Amino acid sequence: MPKRPYDLPPLNALLSFEAAARHVSFKAAAAELNVTPAAVSHQVKSLEQDLKCALFHRHHRGVELTEIGAYLFVALQRGFEEIGDALDQLRARVSRASVTVGATTAMSALWLTPRLAQFWKSHPHISVSQIVSDTGQGGGDCDLSIHYGDMSQETGSCRALFHDRISALGSPRFAEQNRMETIEDLAALPLIHLDSAGTDWTDWQDWFAALGYRGALRNAHRVNNYVIALQAAQDDMGAVLGWEGLTRSFVESGRLEKLLPETVSSPRVYFVKLHPHASEQAKLVFKWLADVSGD
Repeated sequence: MPKRPYDLPPLNALLSFEAAARHVSFKAAAAELNVTPAAVSHQVKSLEQDLKCALFHRHHRGVELTEIGAYLFVALQRGFEEIGDALDQLRARVSRASVTVGATTAMSALWLTPRLAQFWKSHPHISVSQIVSDTGQGGGDCDLSIHYGDMSQETGSCRALFHDRISALGSPRFAEQNRMETIEDLAALPLIHLDSAGTDWTDWQDWFAALGYRGALRNAHRVNNYVIALQAAQDDMGAVLGWEGLTRSFVESGRLEKLLPETVSSPRVYFVKLHPHASEQAKLVFKWLADVSGD
């Protein structure tokens, strides 16, 4: 039979004995451990057989620790206290190091995650997790959150990340198959429309109106997720609106390209908001994101 780690008896027996010794009662120990008194008694007897000595004097009205039992009880208490202290320190360390950031799917995938990879390289002791939602940025569950909107309406600490320009983008194949020179040419082509509830994103009507065109638009494809909209554009399905801060890598890699030289200034700004009671580590992430936002 293989030797047990640290040559210890089964931990269930030690836990049952410690609880019974602390309460000086099998019944009270059973209630704490959510087992029957008979189960506690069985575990204690098993431990006594393993040690080949009595740990309790059993009386008609209850139990009493033997001298050996008292010695073992003190040793177990010291051991469990040290384990408890170590676990408390680990929990506190994890709590201090963990920072949560709320963001939409698009912001997380296209902007935040690549930058967090850079952050981890220089701050490996701070773990950052994301709460990704397209219906809200995590609320009180986050240390900080990223929004697209009017930063002047916010209370608390906010820092602008970028104020974008918006272009019409399409795949190289789509651009080659649909030659266009004017805004009117683009309006007649398949357009990928984004239906995203609860956001203030500029849509195709807003974009064309900002350039002075208020005519009919072709309603080819509708999706409710910006990442899917960009994928549809890469699959030659139509033109998509591209926020430069989110789509720069697509254009630089040649997966998408500008279909027309005209661009529209985004009416709102991307900003990061620091939530109340944020830790010092969260404040560090907040400042770091704001500082690298132009990269």
